Amino acid sequence: MNDHSLARHRPGTDGALARLARFCHRRRRLVVLAWIAGVVALAIAGFGYGAAPENDFSGGDSDSAKAQALIERHFPERQGDTLTLAIRTERGIDDPVARRRIEKTLADLAASPVVGPVTSPYQDRSLATQDRRIARTTVPLTRKEVDKTEVKPLVEMVRNASGDGVTLALGGTQAEKAETPPQGSAESVGILAAAVILFIAFGSLVAMGLPIVTALLAIVAGIALMKLVGYVVPAPDFTVVIAAMVGLGVGIDYALFIVTRYKDGLRDGDEPETATVKAIATAGHAVLFAGTTVVIALMGLIVMGQRLMTGVAVATSAIVLVTMIAAVTLLPAFLGFTGHKIDSLRLPRRTSRERRTLAERWAGVVQRRPLVSAVLAGAVLVVLAAPTLSMRLSNPDASVQPRDRSSYLSYEILSEGFGPGYGAPLIFATEVGSGHGDPRPLVAAVGATEGIAYATPPQVSADGQAAVFMAFPTTGYQDEATADLVHRLRDDVLPKAPGGDGVYVGGPNAATVDTADDVGSRLPLMIAVVVAVSLVLLIALVRSVTIALQAAVMNLLSIGAAYGVLVAVVQWGWLGSALGFPTAMPITTWVPMMIFPVLFGLSMDYEVFLISRVREEYERTGDTRAAVAHGMARTAKVITAAAAIMIAVFTTSLLGSDVAVKQGGLGMAVAVLIDATVIRLVLVPAVMELCGKANWWMPGRRAPKRAPAPSAEAGESAVGEEIRV
Repeated sequence: MNDHSLARHRPGTDGALARLARFCHRRRRLVVLAWIAGVVALAIAGFGYGAAPENDFSGGDSDSAKAQALIERHFPERQGDTLTLAIRTERGIDDPVARRRIEKTLADLAASPVVGPVTSPYQDRSLATQDRRIARTTVPLTRKEVDKTEVKPLVEMVRNASGDGVTLALGGTQAEKAETPPQGSAESVGILAAAVILFIAFGSLVAMGLPIVTALLAIVAGIALMKLVGYVVPAPDFTVVIAAMVGLGVGIDYALFIVTRYKDGLRDGDEPETATVKAIATAGHAVLFAGTTVVIALMGLIVMGQRLMTGVAVATSAIVLVTMIAAVTLLPAFLGFTGHKIDSLRLPRRTSRERRTLAERWAGVVQRRPLVSAVLAGAVLVVLAAPTLSMRLSNPDASVQPRDRSSYLSYEILSEGFGPGYGAPLIFATEVGSGHGDPRPLVAAVGATEGIAYATPPQVSADGQAAVFMAFPTTGYQDEATADLVHRLRDDVLPKAPGGDGVYVGGPNAATVDTADDVGSRLPLMIAVVVAVSLVLLIALVRSVTIALQAAVMNLLSIGAAYGVLVAVVQWGWLGSALGFPTAMPITTWVPMMIFPVLFGLSMDYEVFLISRVREEYERTGDTRAAVAHGMARTAKVITAAAAIMIAVFTTSLLGSDVAVKQGGLGMAVAVLIDATVIRLVLVPAVMELCGKANWWMPGRRAPKRAPAPSAEAGESAVGEEIRV
C-alpha cells in the first residue's frame, strides 16, 4: 500500500479539519497573534460601545400589553419609573424629631436631578395609616430608564437617614437593581474550581492551563460580540451571566476533550503535529457537532415568541460559536507551542497496573442486572421529577430579596401598614368618551370583588379618551391567590360589570401572570422542536434510530429531574436557605425555558462522546456488551472531569445575589450531576444491554464487519472518528 493509501486509511490525517489543524499548528504564531488582536478589537468595541441590555418583557397581544399600550398612548406623564419611600416611626410621623428627619429626607430626594416632584405625607394624609405610624410616598424618576448608578446613592442616602425611632427605606424595581451587587467573584471561583479539576484529571499544570486560557479568550470575545449583536437583537441583563457560565463550561470542556486526544496521540508515539491533527480531526469533529447541537437547541427559544428570549438565544449562541472556533483554531496553535511539554510540571502519582478500570467493572455490574438497574434508575428520576407537576412561575419582587436590602425593608413596612397587596397593584385601563361609559360603576364592581382590598378613583387622561384606576389585592405578589385573582377578574368580574368590555388589566403583577401563562403554554412546543431537531442530528451522527431515541428520552428524564429538584429547593424551600435563597418563592418565568435548551444540548454533548466510543468498539468487535464496557472505560475519566467542571461553574452562581440567576445555575448544575451519574453510569449501560443488537438499528444498515485484530492505531481512533465512516 503506498503512502497516499496509508494516509487515506489512517484515522485523523485527512479532511478539512485536519488541514485546518495542520495550518494552525505550523502557523501558530500568526494564529495566536490574530486571535489576540481580534479579541482586543472586539473587547474595545463591545465593552466600550455595545448595546445596553433591555429588560422590558411587555409587548405582544396579552391583556397587560394592551393596558400598557393604552397608558403609553394617553398618559405620557406616567411613563417614568418610580421609587417608593417607606416610613415607619415609633412615635408617629407627627412627632417633631421624626418630622424633621422625614422632611429632610424628602428634600434630599427632591434635590436629586433624576427625581421629579415628591408629594409629602404631610400634604396628603391618605399617604399615612390611621395611627400615623407608617407612611409612604411615591418618588417619580425623570426618565423611563435611569441607570442604577444614579439610583444607588439615593438608596444609601435614605438608608443612612434612619434613626431616632424612624426607619426609612427605598423600594421599587430600580432600587432592587441598584442594590443587587454584580456577580463578583463567582466566575473567578468557577475558574479556580475548573483549574483544580483539570489538574487532577491531567496531572500537569501545562495541560491544565491550555483549556482555561482558550476558554477565557473565547468568552471575552463572545461577550463582546454578544453586546454588539444586542443592537440588532436586544437581550435582558441576566444574559451576560448565563451566557458566561455556559461559555466557560463548554469552552473548558471542549478544550478538555481535544487535549485528552492530543495526549493520547503522544502516548501512542505520534509527533506533536500528527497528534494535534488527529485530535482536531477526530475530537474536534465531535466538538463541532456537540457545539452545533447546543446552538440549535438554544435557537429553540425563538419558538417562545418573546423578543427578548430570542435575544438570549442569539447572544448565548454567539458565545458557544466562538468557543467552538477557538477549540479548533486557537487550541491547536497553543499545542504547537507546548509540543511534548504538555505534561510539564506534573503532579506525582502512582501508575495503576489494573487491566480493567473502575468504570469498566461498574459497567459489568450494571450489565449483569440490566432490568433491575434500569427500573431503579428510572424510579429515582421519576421521583425527583415529580415536584415539577406543582411548578409555579413568577418574577422576583422585593419580597424575595435578601433581608438586609432596603427594597425588602420597604416591602415589609408597606405590607405592615397597607397590606401585602400594596406591592402588587393591578392597573385597569380603558377608553372613555365616544360611546364608552362612566368608569365609576366599573371601579365599584372591582372594589367589591373578593380578594381586592380597595380600588382607587378613576383618573381620566388629559385628552379625555382613556381612564385608569388601580386595585390592590389582599395577597402579595408571589401568592398563587393573586394570580388566581387576575384570572377571575378577567374571566368573571369584568365581563359582568357595567362597562367591563374593553377594560384591560395591566401593571407589573398582571404582566408577570401573562408571561407565566405564555411560557406555560409555549414551553411544550419548544421542547418538542428542540427534541425533534436534536433527534434528527443525532441519528445522522451515530446512524442509529434506537440510540437517538434512547438519548432523547434519557435527556428529558434528567432535565425533568432537575426541574423537580429546583421546585423542591426554591418553591418548597427544602434546603433553600442553605443554598442562599432568602425564602420560598415561585420559579422565575425565564428559568425553565432558558435552561431546557442549554441542558438538552449539553446532555447531547456527553451522549456524543460516550456513544461514539461505544460505536467504535461495536464496529470493531460486533459485541454490544463489550463495546459498552470498553466505551465507558475509555470515556469515563474525561466525561467525569467535564461534568465536574460544568457543575463547579454552574454552582458558583449560588455565590451571587440575583435569585433568578441562582435558580438557573442550580437547575443546570443538578441536571449535569444527574446526567453524569444516574444517566451515564446506570441507565445508558442498562438500556443498551437490554436492547442488544437493536441498539444499532437503522433502516438499510448492514451489520458491522469484525476486524480480525485491532491495531494500536485503529484502537486509538478518536472520539467522533468512526462517525464519518
